Amino acid sequence: MEQLYEKYPSLRKFENDDYQESHDGREVALLKHIYSHPSLPQIRDSPSTLLDLMDEYAAKQDFLISIGPDKAEKIAKLVADEKSKVIVELGGYLGYSAILFADAMRQAASGTSTELRVWSFEADPLIASIAMNFIDLVGLSDIVKVVVGPAADSLKRLSAEGKLPKVDLLFLDHVEDLYKTDLEVAEQLGFLHSGALVLADNVVRPGAPAYREYVRGSPKYESWGLKSLIIPGEAEDEIEVSRVK
Repeated sequence: MEQLYEKYPSLRKFENDDYQESHDGREVALLKHIYSHPSLPQIRDSPSTLLDLMDEYAAKQDFLISIGPDKAEKIAKLVADEKSKVIVELGGYLGYSAILFADAMRQAASGTSTELRVWSFEADPLIASIAMNFIDLVGLSDIVKVVVGPAADSLKRLSAEGKLPKVDLLFLDHVEDLYKTDLEVAEQLGFLHSGALVLADNVVRPGAPAYREYVRGSPKYESWGLKSLIIPGEAEDEIEVSRVK
């Protein structure tokens, strides 16, 4: 355990039974940390530099419920391989995954961003405002749009406005108990075309058994688990990957 604490000092805080994993002021503290960082000039317009600093903060200062570098590498490869042009994520938090998606999409498209879009849904308006700040800082506001409000309501509204004619990748990373019901909303709206991917994070820790049973038992999907790590801590987890048939 001491070796783990040496690598990830922030994990010591979990020894406190009252320790919260998010929404306790650390998000604002992270924002201040980034803007007071000596490498701020290098962070501007550099998504990878910002994500590295967020990972460092999560390891040394306070755990962040972002996907972290291990999952990021695997998901970015999927986005690039699929050449995704429209991504919707439910649970944007501080913008880590939205920035990752947009950067991977832009690189796969050889820098052309006119047809690329990431819709990042976040329920908490304060957290969403921090995400917007980070997205602007690294020059991705033309691709990423943050939508504030409950995920199901946002899906229905954007669909009604004609902004979601199709989605290449749907990323579920909000409340695990809502994964199944919100996927069903997406199905009912009809924007998940044949070949689209649905990714669900944290299906092992803390777990989304109802969702996993649903996609693995549905004839609509071909599903498999992508082994990954929760960092800091390096605990094993899986991302459930489902392709629409």
